[in-house]
Amino acid sequence: MLARMTSEPEQQIGVGTQDAFQRLWTPHRMAYIQGENKPTGPGAGDGCPFCTIPEKSDEDGLVIARGEHVYAVLNLYPYNGGHLMVVPFRHVADYPDLDGPETAELAEFTKRAMTALRTASGAHGFNIGMNQGTVAGAGIAAHLHQHVVPRWGGDTNFMPVVGHTKVLPQLLADTRAMLAAAWPA
Repeated sequence: MLARMTSEPEQQIGVGTQDAFQRLWTPHRMAYIQGENKPTGPGAGDGCPFCTIPEKSDEDGLVIARGEHVYAVLNLYPYNGGHLMVVPFRHVADYPDLDGPETAELAEFTKRAMTALRTASGAHGFNIGMNQGTVAGAGIAAHLHQHVVPRWGGDTNFMPVVGHTKVLPQLLADTRAMLAAAWPA
């Protein structure tokens, strides 16, 4: 028997105050908030996810492309769909500590990331940068990583501005496959 449709919302005891869509439940973000996968110390052997990702398959690690000195990987907690990072294989925290070949490949991978994102998703622009140190906002300060965040005209709407929440329309595994296919040689 089908439930009778009414214009009155159904009350659900225990779910909090009714507020239409002013709350967007995102329980998957609790892992980030609680620091899951955060290193326990500054060393490479202290649980650094950027050191363990290269040991996984591209699919399991969300790796888009690998070079000799760096790799490109999707951000697990993206600001926008397609948000990726370029990460040196070597566990190094400070940009000046990169050697010449690492610096050159990091720059080249950043260019390739922009090309792949434009090809795959038609990105209009980018926010590119790295946060050096915890006080500068680095979530994992012990291992340098450069963010490449695609942007589109109108991508700042009421959800991130008012709701402080991004709505991502695609699973990370699908985004990884799309960007890997678009990655320039």
